[in-house]
Amino acid sequence: MEVNSIVEPSQNNGWLTRRGFLSGVAAVVAGVTAGPTWAALPGYNSPADVTLRIGPVKVDVAPGKTILTTGYNGSVPGPLIRLREGVPVTVDLFNDTGIPEYVHWHGFPFSAAMDGTQNENSLSVPPHGHLRYRMTPQAAGSRWVHSHVMTMDDLTVGSYSGQFGFVYVEPKEDPGRYDQEVFLSTHEWEPFFIDMDDDDNPSAVEEFGETDWGPSMVEVGYRIGSINGKALGHGEPIRVKEGQRVLFHILNASATENIQLALPGHEFLVTALDGNPVPRPRKVPSLDLGAAERVDAIVEMSHPGVWILGSTDDGIRGGGLGVLVEYAGHSRIAMNVAASTAPWDYAQFGLRRPQLPADVTLPMVIARIPAGENGFERWTINGKSYRSSDPPVVLRKGARYRFAFHNTSSDAHPLHLHRSSFELTRIDGRVTSGLLKDVVLIGAHQRIEVDLTPEQEGLMLFHCHNQFHMDRGFQMLFDVR
Repeated sequence: MEVNSIVEPSQNNGWLTRRGFLSGVAAVVAGVTAGPTWAALPGYNSPADVTLRIGPVKVDVAPGKTILTTGYNGSVPGPLIRLREGVPVTVDLFNDTGIPEYVHWHGFPFSAAMDGTQNENSLSVPPHGHLRYRMTPQAAGSRWVHSHVMTMDDLTVGSYSGQFGFVYVEPKEDPGRYDQEVFLSTHEWEPFFIDMDDDDNPSAVEEFGETDWGPSMVEVGYRIGSINGKALGHGEPIRVKEGQRVLFHILNASATENIQLALPGHEFLVTALDGNPVPRPRKVPSLDLGAAERVDAIVEMSHPGVWILGSTDDGIRGGGLGVLVEYAGHSRIAMNVAASTAPWDYAQFGLRRPQLPADVTLPMVIARIPAGENGFERWTINGKSYRSSDPPVVLRKGARYRFAFHNTSSDAHPLHLHRSSFELTRIDGRVTSGLLKDVVLIGAHQRIEVDLTPEQEGLMLFHCHNQFHMDRGFQMLFDVR
């Protein structure tokens, strides 16, 4: 892995080019740089293969509903980035905003310097500045890129903004057993704090809220949802033909919300979770995605008509979280048919055999500290709420760790580990193996065990991908040595 930091203007605004890759050796940066690094990559005057420009964007989510936010390359979501497994690319990051930005390459086993988090001392993109580095995607599949700025009380930055986009790493060999490929990203807009002790709050604004509400407690609500930046009925439909096999890549790019999606009259053949192929592909009527999770699934188009692919919750779907699927020869009047659903179970996609014993088992007990006078809760792992001054927990490189998660709260949490994938090994006492993920949604009062063998040295962040929970202490920092 090669990294260089450069803070000088560039005129290149291209997204992803097929030009020849830069050659030569760059200086290796192990952590954050103290200032600009002027030893440019060889061939710096050549355009980068990937350019992300962070700046203001207007998103027309629905007629009369224009969202002013920050996005990548002038659109929300950012344009699809297609990379090739094992092929190095040079990346330019431009920041046209007035705050430092962290660009997180979610699902990539990069160094801490490139991972894009303040906790790991990653390279930041300075205000009105520029950063360039080279990276080599090693793992094929559905990944994504997003801001990793901590938000606290500012609901306009970080994952609440429009800074997110799909990254698809094309495998070296792809049998291509599908006729069409569709990328869908869900997101919610106009976030606001809900005082759950305020009787003046209309119930309609609570439809995107969380479940673990208590007296005098503050949560985050939203006023409208979208798929690919458009509320239901206000974007172009997904156009299909009878008999097609359509491969859907679906990303939950929400700041806080876990979702369930369905397409009435159709089933999803799940082939990959978080970009990693599952050992046992299975057909399911509905998909559950925690914040930041990805699902790849093939749908056979066998029921002509116009359907809604969207939330199974009537209120959330009515609030915009859906998209029309239109068969050729049919009008844009959606059929009003209830979707079938089924309980989500990761184990159905895994192997029914136990894993090897772990070298070390780490208990990870998740708990909520009730809200104080300001109404803001805190979250703890093993009784501790994260502080930036806390020393990291040391892990040994090459050792096998078993994280034994116990969720003592009534909220579901999308648990994310940076720079690595882990293997699910036990779900409420049931053994499983072969499922590699970087986010796992742990249900209310559930127990899940995952195995990790750290292969890269350096800082590694673990946190709940619910931004509100993360801001309230739901984090832990590791140091692999």
